[in-house]
Amino acid sequence: MASKASEETGPWKAATPQDTSGLQDSLFSSESDNSLYFTYGGQSNTLEVRDLTYQMDMASQVPWFEQLAQFKIPWLSHKGQDSDELGIQNLSFKVRSGQMLAIIGSSGCGRASLLDVITCRDHGGKMKSGRIWINGQPCTPQLVRKCVAHVRPHDQLLPNLTVRETLAFVAQMRLPSSFSQAQRDKRVEDVIAELRLRQCANTHVGNAYVRGVSGGERRRVSIGVQLLWNPGILILDEPTSGLDSFTAHNLVKTLSRLAKGNRLVLISLHQPRSDIFQLFDLVLLMTSGTTVYLGAAQHMIQYFTEIGYPCPRYSNPADFYVDLTSIDRRSPDQEVATREKARSLATLFLERVRNFDDFLWKADSKELEVDTCVVSPTLLGDANGLLTPTKLPGALQQFTTLIRRQIFNDFRDLPTLLIHGAEACLMSLIIGFLYYGHGEVKLPFMDIAALLFMIGALIPFNVILDVISKCHSERAMLYHELEDGLYTAGPYFFAKILGELPEHCAYVVIYGMPTYWLANLRPGPEPFLLHFLLVWLVVFCCRAMALAGAALLPTFHMSSFFCNALYNSFYLTGGFMINLDNLWTAPAWISRVSFLRWCFEGLMQIEFNGRLYNMQLGNITISVPGDTIIDAMDLNSHPLYAIYLILLGLSSGFLVLYYIALRFIKQKSRQDW
Repeated sequence: MASKASEETGPWKAATPQDTSGLQDSLFSSESDNSLYFTYGGQSNTLEVRDLTYQMDMASQVPWFEQLAQFKIPWLSHKGQDSDELGIQNLSFKVRSGQMLAIIGSSGCGRASLLDVITCRDHGGKMKSGRIWINGQPCTPQLVRKCVAHVRPHDQLLPNLTVRETLAFVAQMRLPSSFSQAQRDKRVEDVIAELRLRQCANTHVGNAYVRGVSGGERRRVSIGVQLLWNPGILILDEPTSGLDSFTAHNLVKTLSRLAKGNRLVLISLHQPRSDIFQLFDLVLLMTSGTTVYLGAAQHMIQYFTEIGYPCPRYSNPADFYVDLTSIDRRSPDQEVATREKARSLATLFLERVRNFDDFLWKADSKELEVDTCVVSPTLLGDANGLLTPTKLPGALQQFTTLIRRQIFNDFRDLPTLLIHGAEACLMSLIIGFLYYGHGEVKLPFMDIAALLFMIGALIPFNVILDVISKCHSERAMLYHELEDGLYTAGPYFFAKILGELPEHCAYVVIYGMPTYWLANLRPGPEPFLLHFLLVWLVVFCCRAMALAGAALLPTFHMSSFFCNALYNSFYLTGGFMINLDNLWTAPAWISRVSFLRWCFEGLMQIEFNGRLYNMQLGNITISVPGDTIIDAMDLNSHPLYAIYLILLGLSSGFLVLYYIALRFIKQKSRQDW
């Protein structure tokens, strides 16, 4: 490295250029000699931020539904209020391939805002001034999507897929369509090897509820998902959060190795431990959006020593200097004092560093030189070692990959499948045995009518919460994958609908068949098939309604409330609680779009039309045509085929609403607010 070592004595004297390289060599000496650096074979990348000032709009950070709960109008609540604060002030830096820049500082220092601006995800704020360039071009969402891989602070992975399957499915969607299957498999295996995931490659990823890989391994899988397409710039937001110190050190050591493979790595951390700090090339120390230090990690102690803040012996510089620049809010006096000290440190840094290009650590060309002996053509994309910008897989391949991924994930969740199957079977047997044992003696008309209404209304209610819960558990992953351009809303929409059909069909079969035979409903294959198809349609329509509600509204509670309220209105206007002729205008219109009303009407027609029904009036038995009975309930106003078409139309309407929500409403999970 170019500069002289610090003359600081103590344990951090080891942080000299020669010693640091020796330390890094020792870190890698324990690894296999044939380990790949997963070298980036494309052009060298640069990221430059010049005079960036970013203003946060605090009012926009409050979700609209919380503003309504506070009796505020969302689009007017920020007016007349001092809700803006500077998130970043006059920040400038430049990073090149082969370097790893660590952004450190206490909570609220502006790390997350900086990463949001760089990745064009500046939600709830705006740039007041400054420019951002990537490879000499102005930063745009399209350029970021092409050059930058962004690893979020939360792992968003399907829990029931193995590590290898997770990477393989992403490889199918993210790698160019010109890649052969052998090249895709080779890329997956290379990523697994580089991230030290061989020992858990066939283990389920897991989550808080499903046992799987460890936290550090799961985080490395998230990095591998982004690393598959071999990006030149890798940005990671809090990658060590929730990890133990040993796992965090190994993870950052992996990132350092990736940076040495001619890749630009940008990482944000709170307070890294000492051996992690030694792995950094550059450090950006921030407080309240201002820069307190920006330069080589090995020169940090020397800089602060020169301005009167030497690091105590046996102390971690990251801990000491983050504490030094933190704002103490335990009392107004302490907050003022610490804020003034942080402001003076930031001002002093700007005075001492007039040309930030001269202050940044610049690696020698020898250090950025790539060892060509470890570059694999199949790893990097073509014979020249470059990942050419060929066309990505089309919508059809995205759909087939997504539906396979969903089926794999859903059908490996055996506890959930067994619970759903047991629930359907239990409900069916309870209803069936309630009406069992009458033999040839027919039940009273109202008992059969109640049974038919219950068959059509009971099972959809249980489907609503299950569908909404599942959608919201996957919402954050969906939002990030759509934002990264992994696929579009169309393929996901069709994969979601068709991928759940096997489970939907099995659920309806388990529920419908026992009830039909135990309750001794109209015999014959034709009535049974018509009955089953109608129940299948009403459950599917309810599922479509739940999907639309989950995509339209931002939280699980709001979606469940909306869908349950809608379901209850359909239930009350279904034709059993009150005769349809007796409904006034508003509920009468609701009944027209009530899938429960049309299901009940269809089931009544299947059971009673074309049959004579014996009604007991005291000691007199009267045979009454079934058509007359259901005519009196206004349940014979449409032919049976029209009822099937109406249910198909209602289902299609909810599905169109679901697609529109996916397409035009950001599926941002509320845990990210």
